[in-house]
Parts: sequence; structure tokens; C-alpha cells
Amino acid sequence: MTPRTTKPHLLVIEARFYADLADEIVAGATAELEARGASYDRIAVPGVLEIPAALAMAVLSQEDETRYDGYVLLGCVIRGETSHYDIVANESARAVMTLSIEEAIAVGNGILTVENGDQAWARARVSGKNKGAVAAAAAFEMAMLRKRFGLTDE
Repeated sequence: MTPRTTKPHLLVIEARFYADLADEIVAGATAELEARGASYDRIAVPGVLEIPAALAMAVLSQEDETRYDGYVLLGCVIRGETSHYDIVANESARAVMTLSIEEAIAVGNGILTVENGDQAWARARVSGKNKGAVAAAAAFEMAMLRKRFGLTDE
């Protein structure tokens, strides 16, 4: 196995359903990772409901050369006129939590669940609440915690 550097290598999984919001959330997340000296890869999925499946695939397919120390999950669910919002928000959160506990993986959950576009932009905007950066920081810190508990291959 190739020795790893001390800084984590993370995977950013971004849901592209709201592409303009996704771009802003990703900008905040990647800037945070770069500021912390972490390396990262990015993959895109169609929507938030696909994030847990992509996360599971990434965890199951890891090889020594592409081992991820943590995962940054980014997307947005905006309430609409039907119950679809509840299904997407609840089921994606449940699946992510289950995976993170069962696999003891480091996750920063930046999936926004909001009532409307204004709330989404207030949370996504880099000059606002910058939830992309918050999720990236959480993933980074959890990756460092995994290392502290000896759950890495280094």
C-alpha cells in the first residue's frame, strides 16, 4: 500500500438537480478543503436521493490508490406542493446516517432541506451561511477523528 500524507483525501458528492445552487455550495466546500490543505475528487449525481447510493458505491469500491478519508455530501431539497420533499429529505438523511454509522465513515452532510429558493440561497451562498464550507469542515474534522481512533490505513 502506498503511504498517505497526513492531510485527508475526500470525495465530494454533489447533487446537480438545482445546478446553480450546486455550483455555489460546491464553491464553498472546495474552498474550505483547499484552505485546509486537503485533496479531493468530485462526482455528480442527478439529485439528492441518489447521494446515498453514490456514497455506498464509493465506500464499497475503494482501492488503496483511491482511498477516501471522508465524504462531503452536497445538494438541496426545496419543499414543493407534494409530499415528495418529505420522502427525499427523510430517506436521503436516513440512508446517509445509516451508512456513516455502519461503515464508520467520515461524512460532512451539506444537503440543504429548505422551504423555498430564498432559504436555499441564504444557506448556499458563499457570502452567506456557506453551508458547503460547513459540510467540508465537518468531513475534514471527522476524517481526522477517524485517524485519531486508528480507523485509517496509514
